[in-house]
Amino acid sequence: MVRNPRISGFLVLLGVLVASPLLLVHAQEAQAPGGVAIIEPGQPQVVLHATVQGAQQARDNGSLASTSNDLYYHGGISGVGVETAPKVYLVLWGSQWNNNDPSGESALLQSFYGHAGGSSWLNSVTQYCQGVASGTYYCNGQGQAAGNQTGIYAGIWADNSSQSPSRPRQSQIAAEAQRAAAHFGNTTAAQNASVQYVIATAHGVSPQGFGTQYCAWHSSTSSSYGTLAYTNLPYITDAGASCGANFNGLGPNAGITIVGGHEMGESITDQFPNGGWLDSGGAENGDKCAWIQSGQGASANVTMNGATFPVQSLWSNAFNSGAGGCVLSY
Repeated sequence: MVRNPRISGFLVLLGVLVASPLLLVHAQEAQAPGGVAIIEPGQPQVVLHATVQGAQQARDNGSLASTSNDLYYHGGISGVGVETAPKVYLVLWGSQWNNNDPSGESALLQSFYGHAGGSSWLNSVTQYCQGVASGTYYCNGQGQAAGNQTGIYAGIWADNSSQSPSRPRQSQIAAEAQRAAAHFGNTTAAQNASVQYVIATAHGVSPQGFGTQYCAWHSSTSSSYGTLAYTNLPYITDAGASCGANFNGLGPNAGITIVGGHEMGESITDQFPNGGWLDSGGAENGDKCAWIQSGQGASANVTMNGATFPVQSLWSNAFNSGAGGCVLSY
């Protein structure tokens, strides 16, 4: 089924015409439902991962896209819409990481990324593809499918010789993604066509809006190495319950892998926002299923290749005979 795509973010931020280094509201730390946003003038759009409160408010007021509103293909950017053979590189940015990881987030993320590839939890991404007409809802074996191979986790870089900014801006995080590409030797567009860089900042580092307007976000940036997909992943437990601590009784560190998995799944299916798979409200496969507390698709502990992690569900157009829904396995 095909129709003309319509990209319309369901988050509208004040101050778009104001010359400010950041557009996230800091005069009042308003909750946001997540989705497509501009957060720094001159930078590409980001896709925000809502806080627990923001997602609940969005569901209560109807601004979070309906679960009957399926994802469709938005045409790709330079031919890229999904990651056909995903690779995740983790970057621990800043000397603030040195002897400063009270929640053990580095080790947990490495283990999670190392076990997620090839799991039934992540396998729902494989129903989405690129190389099909814009507006496509079901690939039906056409195009090139998003990948879920084992060995998705490709490596870690502790970039800890100097401090990261205490409140890093999007442009600074994008610049770190470029440094990471160089560090890992990914210096061509072809090498970066299925890669995502997770820029993780340390305990006590707080990008503007973290914990009040979002838990994480992903975006892309132009570089001499081609377009790079990257995630801004702050130190999740610093945000407490707003970003998943003890969510659904899953433990104080639950948010680390819930948020990390959310961003990984979204980057695989919408590598360079917003050319991949989103619904008509601008929500990706993670946004539509964020912070579900009970019923179908509720966040839970899931075993992946012999290890168990708290994760959220991901949206599947194919679920329930094509009716769509949030799934923990596919």
